Amino acid sequence: MQHKSVFITGTDTGVGKTYVAKLIADSLRQQGYKIAAFKPIVSGGTADLKKLKAENVYSFKHALAPSVAAKLEHRSISIDRILSKYKELLSKNDFVIVEGIGGLLVPIKKGYLVADLIKDMDMPVIIVARPGLGTINHTLLTVKYAQNYGINILGVVFNESKKMKTGICEQTNPKEIERESGVPVLGYVKYASLLRSLRSLAMTDYAAMDKKYVWHPFTQMQDWQKAEPLIIDQAKGCYLKATNGKWYLDGISSLWVNVHGHRKKELDQALIKQINKVSHSTLLGLGNTPSIELAKMLVDVAPKGLNKVFYSDSGSTAVEIALKIAFQYWQQKRVRVQGSGFRNKKTEFISFENAYHGDTIGAVSVGGIDLFHKKYKPLLFKAIKSPVDIEELENILKKQNKTIAAVIIEPIVQGAAGMLMQPPGFLKKVRKLCAKYDCLMIADEVATGFGRTGKMFACEHEDVSPDIMTVAKSITGGYLSLAATLTTDEIYNAFCDDYNAQKTFFHGHTYTGNPLACAVAIENLKLYKKERILEKLQPKIKFLENGLKKFEVLKSVCDIRQKGFMVGIELGPYDWKEKIGVKVCMKAREKGVILRPLGNVIVLMPPLAISKKELRQLLGVTYWAIASALHSL
Repeated sequence: MQHKSVFITGTDTGVGKTYVAKLIADSLRQQGYKIAAFKPIVSGGTADLKKLKAENVYSFKHALAPSVAAKLEHRSISIDRILSKYKELLSKNDFVIVEGIGGLLVPIKKGYLVADLIKDMDMPVIIVARPGLGTINHTLLTVKYAQNYGINILGVVFNESKKMKTGICEQTNPKEIERESGVPVLGYVKYASLLRSLRSLAMTDYAAMDKKYVWHPFTQMQDWQKAEPLIIDQAKGCYLKATNGKWYLDGISSLWVNVHGHRKKELDQALIKQINKVSHSTLLGLGNTPSIELAKMLVDVAPKGLNKVFYSDSGSTAVEIALKIAFQYWQQKRVRVQGSGFRNKKTEFISFENAYHGDTIGAVSVGGIDLFHKKYKPLLFKAIKSPVDIEELENILKKQNKTIAAVIIEPIVQGAAGMLMQPPGFLKKVRKLCAKYDCLMIADEVATGFGRTGKMFACEHEDVSPDIMTVAKSITGGYLSLAATLTTDEIYNAFCDDYNAQKTFFHGHTYTGNPLACAVAIENLKLYKKERILEKLQPKIKFLENGLKKFEVLKSVCDIRQKGFMVGIELGPYDWKEKIGVKVCMKAREKGVILRPLGNVIVLMPPLAISKKELRQLLGVTYWAIASALHSL
């Protein structure tokens, strides 16, 4: 089922909300669903309640706005009481249809509108409108207000509340409203007739459809086909709502990207504002205002010396760009090689054992996780793998520095390897060795950047400024795919020359610097400052650290690794074929928490905005899931 409930509102009083609500209820009942109708507040009589066979909380004598009607009768309206009744109906029925009173801006009580009730109920809406002259203005005003308020609109239904002739106005208005608002017209109800169509309320079996059409990443699809998949339909704050009607705490920030929680008002509005300007234009031969503004903001927060920004659309592509820039940089630099005159052999890369830099060919070439990368070895270029040991790294550089273009490193934490921590001081020593042996340092901050380790960038923990830095994941707060590769002026200048010199960096993506992604990234960075995200994160990091100590008593836990909000709880020793990590994560779902393992390592990486109460839930459920799945208690 796509939705478990719907809120019926209107462009005005008298547009036929009750009639449309009844048609929907009758249609769903005919399909065999158990339906509840709910009209929380009525004023001016109870006739509509009888027509709809609806549950009710407040009924007032006078046909006035609830705030006014309640005042006249010396009564007060409790929102908690309304919400409690709604939740009760939701738990007992397949589907709940809620009819509002008047339109979105009708005051229920002082400072609280019908629109606020919809937000608190967390429901999608259908807007009922009259089809005649003037409806474009009224309907678009209602739609725009709902969109700006962050309300999910399923669509508009036109209802003839009285018998009327269908003229050019009635024929053209629906298409015009669809075109101007981007919201679908779901149906047209002729006077005293049935609803002709209602596309969005179809009870779709998304699990079956998913299995039929979707190929999931990093997923054994044979197992997926046998299981009952969790299909996400909505989200709010740190929680995701599935099509089964249940809410789940997002314990992995939707794969390490979400910062401020889902449906953050400021981020939603930044997207809507930009959509009303331009959604995409190319950076090939053109600029766009959001990409320019964001580039300056990234340079302002990045480690010192990183002054140029090259955009792409994922962590892997950011790494590909970094590797190509490093390679081409040395080819365009005249370097004297002993006994060989002026030429350049600096074409190789050093990466680290257990490294992960993405899934495209170049990124996989510098990766070090056999489980992910072994099958593709014939496709890869050869990279030199160093253990996370500073002496071993220096030995390699001593022998081969004349051929090394760059060292690429995940600073402080190797995330995909299972949250492996580097020794204190290691990153700074890598930086010094790169300078000593004249090779570039590439810091892959795709996973660690934007506060995940407790500082804006992991490099800051050891006061390191790399030559090239890649960022992605949390750059947009978890809203859209965007990445950037930052470089120094020296590297950038090596690509600047006469056109005939052919030193151009021949690389680019269709959606490079996409205005929508850049606009939401700008607002994301503003929120870090406005809401003091990193400052407020510090006590939560300590709270998380203290909570993790309790896991030490579990016999199945062999190691706990943490840096900021990046946590790995290793279970073992277990054979990978036992799928221990998967079993624990599936247990956690039973208690309303979504986790994803890395082999036998349970990863916790919640949104930075998570509350201590939610952290307590995350820790408690994870502890229970480990204990229950492995019978540790």
